[in-house]
Amino acid sequence: MKTDKFVVVGGKKLSGKIRVSGSKNAVLPIMAASILSNREVVIHDVPSISDVMEMTKMLEILGAKVKKEGNVYTIDSSNVQPQEFSESIVRKIRASSLFMGPMLGKFGSIKVAYPGGCNIGSRPIDLHLKGFEKLNAVVVERHGYIEANGANLQGGIIYLDFPSVGATQNLVMAACLIPGDTVIKNAAREPEIVDLQNFLNSMGARIRGSGTDTIKITGVKKLGTVEHYLIPDRIEAGTHMIAAAVTGGDIVVENVITDHLVPLTSKLKDAGCQIDEGDYQVRVQGTTHIRPLDIKTLPYPGFPTDLQPQMMVLLTFAQGTSVIVENIFENRFKHVDELRRLGAEIKVEGRIAIVKGVKKLTGAFVAATDLRAASALVLAGLVSEEATVIENIHYLDRGYEDFERKYNNLGAKIIRVNNSLSS
Repeated sequence: MKTDKFVVVGGKKLSGKIRVSGSKNAVLPIMAASILSNREVVIHDVPSISDVMEMTKMLEILGAKVKKEGNVYTIDSSNVQPQEFSESIVRKIRASSLFMGPMLGKFGSIKVAYPGGCNIGSRPIDLHLKGFEKLNAVVVERHGYIEANGANLQGGIIYLDFPSVGATQNLVMAACLIPGDTVIKNAAREPEIVDLQNFLNSMGARIRGSGTDTIKITGVKKLGTVEHYLIPDRIEAGTHMIAAAVTGGDIVVENVITDHLVPLTSKLKDAGCQIDEGDYQVRVQGTTHIRPLDIKTLPYPGFPTDLQPQMMVLLTFAQGTSVIVENIFENRFKHVDELRRLGAEIKVEGRIAIVKGVKKLTGAFVAATDLRAASALVLAGLVSEEATVIENIHYLDRGYEDFERKYNNLGAKIIRVNNSLSS
């Protein structure tokens, strides 16, 4: 399959203002949760990304009507019916698994193929399924499909062995319409889970505790309408902040919640960057003397794994040796080989990457292996001598809205080479 490429011309210091779009990782579960209502729901600031397009298709397969006006989506789920999601449907997007919870809660049964998405490591859904069993569902895995049925679904106490974001979201959505109280312990604490709670509670759900490690859901009989404004995308915001640092630029990142960015802000300050926080914006000024760092990715509020590849690019120019420990996904160093093609000196030992600072990178042909690796390679291209060609940009399109337009407005030179022009 041919996909678009980027040609990135390096040597450009980025400066100016850039606005962050609505959160990818918030909108996907919220779109899935919309089927819990029998009325229209309205979602504002929906990013125009391919993952949203795929979720829209899945909603329409279920019978929902989706109306798009700019970045405002109106979803009517009054005619939604249970459907089987085949492998050809779900392999395109990992977030397809987020329909399991609301479908089980609303219809009492699900049948879906194992989900797809970026190949960044093992992301088993056993935590989801064990949680469904605690709600009295009977779960069967066979022939590449997951089936769950619950004639007598009932609230229960669920302990997650790991604070999985997807499992937490799925179980919260499943429990909304199930009789009784459900308690999720060791729940994930990400801001996107709080946004999901706010969306559901505005429809009439009874959820307390999102943002902490214990969430309690009291089942209700039905959910109604809501008009919801998405939180800004903290990973997109972080990517822009790192872009300022990498290029030695001066960028004001607008539409941000600074509390969501504390782990990154702290590390950028440690690296020598100037950070000035304002009301829903943050200004980042890069430095020519980047200090080396030690970084460990952790569940929120720790340093996000989704910003690890981008930070690796910054540390490629540090004056010394940095150490990155990847604690979330075991395969999230696939971008290392591509960065080496550009001249980076990085050694990987299991889940540890040792990054030795270099004076320059040189443009080459590289290929993105996942969403965040794609953005990291663009950042590397922005500071490489000569041009860098980045293939598999469809990964980038999964999670960043208008990426090249936003960056070209800051002074970058990024050219998209369309499918029809690809060799």
